[in-house]
Amino acid sequence: MMSLDDLKRAVARAAIEYVPEDCIVGVGTGSTANFFIDELAGIKHKIRGAVASSETSAKRLQGHGIEVVSLNEAGTLPVYVDGADEITRHLHMIKGGGGALTREKIVAAASKKFICVCDASKLVDVLGKFPLPIEVIPMARSYVARQLVALGGQPELRMGFTTDNGNVILDVHGLQIMNPVELESTLDHIAGVVTNGLFARRGADVLLLGTTEGIKTMVA
Repeated sequence: MMSLDDLKRAVARAAIEYVPEDCIVGVGTGSTANFFIDELAGIKHKIRGAVASSETSAKRLQGHGIEVVSLNEAGTLPVYVDGADEITRHLHMIKGGGGALTREKIVAAASKKFICVCDASKLVDVLGKFPLPIEVIPMARSYVARQLVALGGQPELRMGFTTDNGNVILDVHGLQIMNPVELESTLDHIAGVVTNGLFARRGADVLLLGTTEGIKTMVA
């Protein structure tokens, strides 16, 4: 019986096939992304470097001797590999459980192809059981929370956590997200919201799903 870590390691290994030689690769944040970084170390002589979506991932890449390049320097990336907290068959996602959603969304937007790697437990029919993270400018926290309540959510401040950008996270419970593209836009228009954890307007292009029967590939 494969453990959860075995499934994550398997999809991370499969994602290596999508990394072109002599490229700068976008790298996400989280447990599955960590496995991908470890696999990337095996081909570091074939790539020019990586753009990291968090300080944590940057440190792990550097620990493997992989050069970390700023996105401004790298320009458009051929591929971005990251996990998800929830993903649908339409390859819309909730991300940001680790708090790196803003940088993840930026790197994803700057990449030609987004490869999502996760285990089968993350595949859902409707997004929202996992609380939706929203990065907020600190002075707007209470205002944004009131707007989220008006939208039917139950926001909760992620205590003791500050993002790499110096902001706070509101985790929104109680949402059943039937139209993620529309809700993503609505949330982004609330003053004080930096970004939200819905990755629907720019979803994944390929999902590598680790299951006990092997890796299943889904394409948008």
